[in-house]
Amino acid sequence: MSSQTQIAYITPEEYLTIERQAESPSEYFDGEIFAMAGASKEHNLIVGNTFAELHAQLKKRACQIYANDMRVKVNTSGLYTYPDIIVNCGKEQFDDKNKDTLLNPTLIIEVLSNSTEAYDRGEKFKQYRQLDSLMEYVLISQDKYLIEHYVRQPDNRWLFSGTDDLQDIVQLSTINCHLTLHEVYHKLEIMSQLFLLYQTKQS
Repeated sequence: MSSQTQIAYITPEEYLTIERQAESPSEYFDGEIFAMAGASKEHNLIVGNTFAELHAQLKKRACQIYANDMRVKVNTSGLYTYPDIIVNCGKEQFDDKNKDTLLNPTLIIEVLSNSTEAYDRGEKFKQYRQLDSLMEYVLISQDKYLIEHYVRQPDNRWLFSGTDDLQDIVQLSTINCHLTLHEVYHKLEIMSQLFLLYQTKQS
């Protein structure tokens, strides 16, 4: 009879106790903890640029915006995860009195990487769609100029649009904000190539 290594089931309560003392964040699902990989320079720049754009537009409004460190829980499946950017424009609901696990994000933005792209597009988005509060989901590529945008419709379907044009503006209608492509990718090393394309279009 072959022996198999058994992974001990970790309860959500045990996960939160461990997580609140950990130096780096981990996700949790179905009794297992999953360490998150470190982010690239490009990833950090895109998150910073995007956060700055939205923060400026939301500054005088009754909305909260978080980057990286606010945990989100999907109640129906028990997933705990850390989106790159979260916006909440309603009354915030938290998992417990610590107020470090949000239950009702309005908008979620994820910056794609080679290791997470399939998950962010597939199973993770499937999990996010179970959040009744979530109205918009945005995916931003870090190795090419591309923003993909999903908006929940009244019949609960999701309307998709995407753009790779430097001049385009993505309208985030639920939170009454927008993202300009060239601002999202500002200061990335590949920006010089994009500006050459942009100048060619204008000449």
